[in-house]
Amino acid sequence: MKKEDKMSISATGRRSFLKKLGGVSAGIASVGSLVKAADGTPAIPAGSTYMGDFGAPKLDKVKVAIIGVGARGPTHLSHIAAAEGTEVVGICDLYEDAVNRGRQMALNADAERHKNVKTFHGDEHAYRKMLLETKPDAVWIATPWEWHAPMAIDCMKAGAHAFVEVPLATSIEDLWKIIETSESTKRHCMMLENVNYGREELMFLNMCRQGVFGELLHAEAAYIHELRGQMGEYERGRGTGSWRTLHWANENGNLYPTHGLGPVAQYMNLGRGDDSFRRLVSFSTPARNHELYAKEALGPDSKSIKLDFSKGGDLNTSIIKTTLGRTVMVQWDESSPRPYSRHNLIQGTRGTGAGFPNRIALDYTWKNATPELRKLLGLPEDKPDQRSNYHSWIEGGGFDAFYEHFDHPLFKRMESIAKKHGGHGGMDAIMNFRAIECLIKGEALDQNLYEGAFWSAVTPLSRKSVAEDGMPQDFPDFTRGRWKSTKPLAIIS
Repeated sequence: MKKEDKMSISATGRRSFLKKLGGVSAGIASVGSLVKAADGTPAIPAGSTYMGDFGAPKLDKVKVAIIGVGARGPTHLSHIAAAEGTEVVGICDLYEDAVNRGRQMALNADAERHKNVKTFHGDEHAYRKMLLETKPDAVWIATPWEWHAPMAIDCMKAGAHAFVEVPLATSIEDLWKIIETSESTKRHCMMLENVNYGREELMFLNMCRQGVFGELLHAEAAYIHELRGQMGEYERGRGTGSWRTLHWANENGNLYPTHGLGPVAQYMNLGRGDDSFRRLVSFSTPARNHELYAKEALGPDSKSIKLDFSKGGDLNTSIIKTTLGRTVMVQWDESSPRPYSRHNLIQGTRGTGAGFPNRIALDYTWKNATPELRKLLGLPEDKPDQRSNYHSWIEGGGFDAFYEHFDHPLFKRMESIAKKHGGHGGMDAIMNFRAIECLIKGEALDQNLYEGAFWSAVTPLSRKSVAEDGMPQDFPDFTRGRWKSTKPLAIIS
């Protein structure tokens, strides 16, 4: 699905980046010392604001800057520039050609509205100069994973809301520091999980809220996406693969959990009033596919052939246990020769909805079904106790018929925007236009700070569990108990 070519890094830049990794986190280092409570959870600092249901003050106009305009960044930039009520004030990337293309994209969208956009490039820290000179209200961050935490923290400390590509951060420590910064500055930090805005995912959320699947007990999620072709970018020294390949070689766990996990977590209200994340166990298969690809596709003289991929794992399976005892299976595989899938399964006492392919199975009788379900399931009035056939999936046209009754109101309102502006079938456009809408109206965001932290925490927790042969790892309570009073995500119209 996504090729998160965030801010491209050359071979020289990559070495410089790794060398400076300790120093690049000046924003992180300047955050408070995170005083720990007795159980190890950082205490709530005095004067901080809980961001679970937080709505920032309304903005008549949203001044937006963007960091990283490689492969993902231009999609965000095109949506931001097109959205009413925005002004693009800054674009930053390592490369001059990238920022020049971005500037032209903004001008093509609305030359008058974005006439004052400034560009910044050539240095890993050029974004700090952009923050100082342009003073944006919000910043979209589409850079390599290691940069998400320091950049988000710097943006919030500069007075801007941060909208961060997935994952929010790659370590538990950095997630806590992002949370402390957001709570102390009263600035949003939303992880840009676009899959939550897919049509099927939104419809399943609506069906869950209406109780169609009954009491929710189990979910399954995945990111199965063969991406070995990005290793060619590692050879060239620019592009997503220039940095992602090194993650494949050096880490073992679920390195990219949020596309599948985000939607099912919101179906189940995890971290929002009903239930939350409790613990995780994780296992990985041996690593074979990257080395095989390097040998067969890139050859003996490639840089990739010199990497030791055996430290990683090709397919990772993690099981999450929630506070209420419900379960979520999360899988990740970016190297095996198989079709793309996010899995997206939600299972309850009245049935199951699943994706890839889209399908539904429900257990209802005429007596306990709504008129809509009676029609969709073909339940006969003269046999009120006859159960629907949940031994077979409702697929194809039968599945499509559910859209008429259960399409999410937000999708129906923004369907034309999705079709016009696109981005993974339109889910990107809905996400970005909706985020701008929330800032203008002063509404709480659809994905709050803590959800991004919980979903992203699967990566460091799975790495630790794999290293300990599947030993359980407890999720930190990033809300510090306040999830119990956080409102479930409403069905937004």
